[in-house]
Amino acid sequence: MRDIVLFCAVSLKDAIDDVNAKYQRATGQRVVTSYAGSDALAKQIEKGAPADIFISADVDWMDYLASRRLIKPETRFNLLGNKLALIARDDRDIALTIGPNFPLAKTLGGGRLAIANPASVPAGRYGKATLETLGVWDSLESRVAPQRDVRAVLAFVSRGKAPLGIVYQTDAMTDRGVKIIGIFPESSHPPISYSIAVTATSTNPGTPAYITFLQSSVAKPTFGLLGFILPR
Repeated sequence: MRDIVLFCAVSLKDAIDDVNAKYQRATGQRVVTSYAGSDALAKQIEKGAPADIFISADVDWMDYLASRRLIKPETRFNLLGNKLALIARDDRDIALTIGPNFPLAKTLGGGRLAIANPASVPAGRYGKATLETLGVWDSLESRVAPQRDVRAVLAFVSRGKAPLGIVYQTDAMTDRGVKIIGIFPESSHPPISYSIAVTATSTNPGTPAYITFLQSSVAKPTFGLLGFILPR
């Protein structure tokens, strides 16, 4: 039985690790997973990395591979959703209500805002979009501390290197060293949608069963418990 090779957005790590363990116990099938930012994973697939399945944290990077005929389009669908959170280190006394023109720059004091790289990483693009919609991006652009992915943002804030950061709600729930200050309005940014597809080069016969398992009554409680939004 060949291992399934999954390239997966790092914000799904805790959930996918749990689901993969359950899948292996149930079927004996091992899933080898590479976690990183969706941009980095898409570029690796473009360069010929031997992935069977790709899960992106947005549709844009899946579109990127689709336009290059690097996924099997009939296997593509949106697997999960998420929310965007403003976080601080758990021991910081910060009270801030998210809304139009809210004083985020002032609340930073002399610090910077940790955010995934908005030039390429989905979480960063969502973050920039919400700050633009709320009218505060211009006051913050020079004070952003871009990181390679959301887990790097989480660590940056948790270690006290930045007073505030923007991550997915699910990431904030994995680290006791941070707290959620507020959730950004879903209307302020494009829908957060995790897109999944089989790569064009995959010949692994085990991929359909694994993808079905991700949508099963066994996997869904794991995603839901960790804060992901399940499709209706």
